Amino acid sequence: MQRQPRNVQPPGEFPPAGTGTVAVRDHNTLFSCEDYRQLFEDKKYFEDATPEERVKEVLEWTKSWEYRELNLERKDFLINPAKACQPLGGILAAFGFRNTLPLVHGSQGCVAYFRSHFSRHYKEPFPAVSSSMTEDAAVFGGMKNLREALQNALALYRPDMIAICTTCMAEVIGDDLGSFIQDFREEGVISEDLPLPWANTPSFVGSHIIGYDNMMRAILADQAKGKRDETSERINIIPGFDTYTGNLREIKRLLDLMEVPYTLLGDTSDALDSPALGEYHMYPGGTPLPELRNAARARATIALQRYSTRRTMQLVSSRWKQEAVVSSPIGVRGTDAFLQTVSRLTGKQVPKQIQEERGRVVDAMLDSHAYTHGRRVALIGDPDMLLGVTAFLLEVGAEPVHIVCTNGDNDFKEEMESLLAGSPYGQSAKVWVGYDMWHLRSLVFTEPVDLLIGNSYLKLISREADIPLVRVGFPIFDRHHLHRYPIVGYRGALNLLQMIVNTVLEELDRKAPAHSFDVIR
Repeated sequence: MQRQPRNVQPPGEFPPAGTGTVAVRDHNTLFSCEDYRQLFEDKKYFEDATPEERVKEVLEWTKSWEYRELNLERKDFLINPAKACQPLGGILAAFGFRNTLPLVHGSQGCVAYFRSHFSRHYKEPFPAVSSSMTEDAAVFGGMKNLREALQNALALYRPDMIAICTTCMAEVIGDDLGSFIQDFREEGVISEDLPLPWANTPSFVGSHIIGYDNMMRAILADQAKGKRDETSERINIIPGFDTYTGNLREIKRLLDLMEVPYTLLGDTSDALDSPALGEYHMYPGGTPLPELRNAARARATIALQRYSTRRTMQLVSSRWKQEAVVSSPIGVRGTDAFLQTVSRLTGKQVPKQIQEERGRVVDAMLDSHAYTHGRRVALIGDPDMLLGVTAFLLEVGAEPVHIVCTNGDNDFKEEMESLLAGSPYGQSAKVWVGYDMWHLRSLVFTEPVDLLIGNSYLKLISREADIPLVRVGFPIFDRHHLHRYPIVGYRGALNLLQMIVNTVLEELDRKAPAHSFDVIR
């Protein structure tokens, strides 16, 4: 039987009644149809909606200095905060180890949110399971749920390690994971040799960077138990809450060029950027568990982020008795410091190839300085990302004006203010700790800037305030592949430079009068 072709109506038009034709539209065209526009107008009538004129009047008022002062006094709640909850960071830390399955002890909806958040950022599947706690678990405890979750996970997914973190419900009712796991081993539900590191990651305090730190520390404390009198020549690298697979690959490339033996603890570069070879692997890549277990024998440990590894680095220095160094390789000076630290710890020299990469990015900065110098910038994001990107902006002569960090603290504020004070381009900046994107909206309307830097949610302010956006950080949902391009190392500095300067040039062209619409910039 020959298949008949399907007729598709043009966008914005409904097919005639009785024709049987199916119109396929996306939301851009669907809601522009006259029927839907009338539906929305009718809906306003039945809801006794505020008149459009009044809505516009209030909206304009929210852009004023008067509203800004009221908005900045808001302390009791956040509107669109630039942070997520602890378990999201916890499962990212767990998934960086080979054949490891993250398990969230809490409701099924929580882990679905975490998986979808990462899948939308990476455009990759993110395996994580849940104990699926419901109302009865809230009353009687979640021990039964966790037992069944472990049994099902082992039977279906056969991991070599399961890393468990908690959510609000488990924390509020006081589930004792350590006691539960001990009982499960005694009952024979799980074997004695199955690694089951666990961490308390309550969603109602802290943020995703604290969850990452708690989970990473738990994994290292549970598994890395090598004897310190058997020190190896290796160094450990802990990336922190870094959602750029390109960053991890760039760090490994630099260390390989220096011929440095290393262990990257929590390596998601292959796990969340795997090739399409015709077969699905649930646990691609990750730090091998034998390397994890020998991490305590390393010569030293370098964390690439400070604020997402605080407790972890305390373990490294106090329990492992290792030198624990924090060095963020974002920007030229940051990368210089990182490579010098590696060279000092290992005795390896920085090869000519890396030195030439440094020279290229310095040359590129000189080429572009006319378009970066004096550009006013507003930023929002995690503490470590903000410190690194702000340092780079100062290197290229841009002027940070508003630096908003929802999940920062006083230590971060002091470190950022010290960084800004050391440059003539940082004198007009103000650091806003604990504030959110709605606060940032007030700031950019009352003290305008030339450029915004932050995640995808900043696009709402970008459109309303007509300020171009450079997407850096997490999450980036509305652009593809940016996580594959590093922002660390000299190559990363070049990527940041081209993103910033080409955004400036695009905006310059967009607003240029005819006599200045030049082909050469």
